[in-house]
Amino acid sequence: MDDSDLGRNAANHAPLTPLIFLDRAADLYPQHVAIVHGDLRQSWGQTRERCRRLASGLLRRGLARGDVVAAMLPNVPAMVEAHFGVPLAGLVLNTLNTRLDAEALAYMLVYGGAKAVLVDPEFSTVMRRAVDLAVREGLPAPLVVDVADPQFGLSCEPAGDVPYEALLAQADPSQTMPGVNDEWDAIALNYTSGTTGKPKGVVYSHRGAYVNAVSNVLEWDMGKHPVYLWTLPMFHCNGWCFPWTVAARAGVNVCLRKVDAKMIFDLIRDERITHYCGAPIVHSLLVNAPAPMKAGIAHQVRAMVAGAAPPAALIEGLEGMGFDLTHVYGLTEVYGPATVCAKQAAWEDLPVSERARLNARQGVRYHLQDGATVRDPDTLAPVPADGQTMGEVMFRGNIMMKGYLGNPQATAEAFAGGWFHTGDLAVVDPDGYIKIKDRSKDIIISGGENISSIEVEDVLYRHPAVMVAAVVALPDPKWGETPCAFVELKAGATASSEDIIAFCKEHLAGFKVPRRVVFGEVPKTATGKIQKYALREQARSRDAIDADATAGGPRSR
Repeated sequence: MDDSDLGRNAANHAPLTPLIFLDRAADLYPQHVAIVHGDLRQSWGQTRERCRRLASGLLRRGLARGDVVAAMLPNVPAMVEAHFGVPLAGLVLNTLNTRLDAEALAYMLVYGGAKAVLVDPEFSTVMRRAVDLAVREGLPAPLVVDVADPQFGLSCEPAGDVPYEALLAQADPSQTMPGVNDEWDAIALNYTSGTTGKPKGVVYSHRGAYVNAVSNVLEWDMGKHPVYLWTLPMFHCNGWCFPWTVAARAGVNVCLRKVDAKMIFDLIRDERITHYCGAPIVHSLLVNAPAPMKAGIAHQVRAMVAGAAPPAALIEGLEGMGFDLTHVYGLTEVYGPATVCAKQAAWEDLPVSERARLNARQGVRYHLQDGATVRDPDTLAPVPADGQTMGEVMFRGNIMMKGYLGNPQATAEAFAGGWFHTGDLAVVDPDGYIKIKDRSKDIIISGGENISSIEVEDVLYRHPAVMVAAVVALPDPKWGETPCAFVELKAGATASSEDIIAFCKEHLAGFKVPRRVVFGEVPKTATGKIQKYALREQARSRDAIDADATAGGPRSR
């Protein structure tokens, strides 16, 4: 067939962008609730008008296509609106981690060239300092927009250039928007955690955001009008693209300023939450909440968990609460989740412990991701599906960053050989499901034997007193390295180093058992990821480890 005379035109081709979901939701369901925040109930019709006002307001303040708008906001209505209003204006949204210090934030403002910043009053002090530092480093003074939150009694001092509501009031929602010229245009800028150096700026395209938003719908079989609770920070990979996913199904965004177990359970009951996402630490908080707090939830709640390997005990705990758990895996570079542990009907008749083991795997590629594989990092040959041979997890396809902003070398290294290299080590089981064994830098080599820190952590999480666990390498003069466990106990629980080590000996080969156990709060990032780099630094100081492990005996949390 020769169809060379059939070209693209306005009738048969349009750039893929998640912005179309806003218009569809507002056109079809203008009165349906789009956003819940305290007493606020905002419809999809109202939300579209406010998003268009935000776009108009930014354009009227002199911003132009391609400019970056940073957002220092918790999960509040303005953050939902920013995911549409900013790109509607042809601008790029840069959501900032709300737990960072002024110096780190200033670096991101300068690196991304922010032309405007949306600021919640809770973070006005740190952002004033960050903006001052950025300007001193050469950033032209950005437009600072103060975003009050009257629902929670948070008003803004006039520290910025204009209040958010005034910016919207002065705008014209009927203004013609720049639109999306090319689906490859940038829609968002997100920063990696920067645990091994300066954070890298990951650039998302309209196409990638659209594809992952739709894939979220498919992975969850999400019906119309879901009620989605924002436990996951929207600053993290744009909330795994769920601001756009919820709009695609004309759902309800239930906002949550901070993670609090009682508030979460209250909202699940009162708003009849159907879906929520979070890191393992968030789900663990809910599993370990007092029984009375969990009472009275009779409807189906679907939870999504992401992480290298949520412990089996967590999966068992959520299942015991009646929550249907979907395990996904990804990174900032792949818009959040890009693989899913797709459940099989045959698993339903298996014991809970076996179902938990199967569901703890990272699984298979997302519906709309072209490839997720495990390969030899040197030869790029795929590893056999034997559950034993380790390789590196690699991705390719539409759910993939454009690259690292202003860092062509890092981009080239990440995409070497036509695959995105994650740095995660994994095996492929005989059924084709990926199972991560460790980060390449987290493998512990003891006496020539490789020890997966994740395997040891999974056992630690099964101890009834353990709330959070992390394992890193402890320098050892004889073995080179041995496992060191950092343990955070559940509230009211007690355990000694001897208790923990004895428990591990029951479930692990001797060389894998931790030689040291340190009790105390385990450092985490704003998204609940354990900061292993900080623990590795502690582990290098042998005297400090010995002191912590023995002083005062067991500690309770």
